[in-house]
Amino acid sequence: MDKSTPLSTPMVVRSLNVEKDPFRPPEENEKILGPEVPYLSAIGALMYLANCTRPDISFAINLLARFSSSPTQRHWNGVKHVLRYLQGTIDLGLFYPKNADDQMIGFADAGYLSDPHKARSQTGMFSLSEEPLSHGAPETNSRGHLLKPC
Repeated sequence: MDKSTPLSTPMVVRSLNVEKDPFRPPEENEKILGPEVPYLSAIGALMYLANCTRPDISFAINLLARFSSSPTQRHWNGVKHVLRYLQGTIDLGLFYPKNADDQMIGFADAGYLSDPHKARSQTGMFSLSEEPLSHGAPETNSRGHLLKPC
């Protein structure tokens, strides 16, 4: 995927219509991917990345990890979408200073009925120190391509 076309968002837009949502559970007539597709390995690697330096992909990986027992081509396409997003934002990430004695600050958010398939709400949390851990948004040109690394 290192030669793939970069994307600017970590996941496709979800639909409130359950039948059109790309993150809906597998349907009866959909083929389940076999072991030749490295779905579980990709989800595990992306979860590690989301937990360590890329919290911006956490929500998308959380959705895709729900289908680890029975992924379909639609779910695999979601994994590839995240990889293409990472390709386009390769210079973004969190930086943890070696000798940081700063206090951690946390933020939380909740989404009412953000899982329309099971009628559940979701919450999330993000922590950071008093010193900036990330470099911020990179400079891009009018087409969204990076002008210089962060």
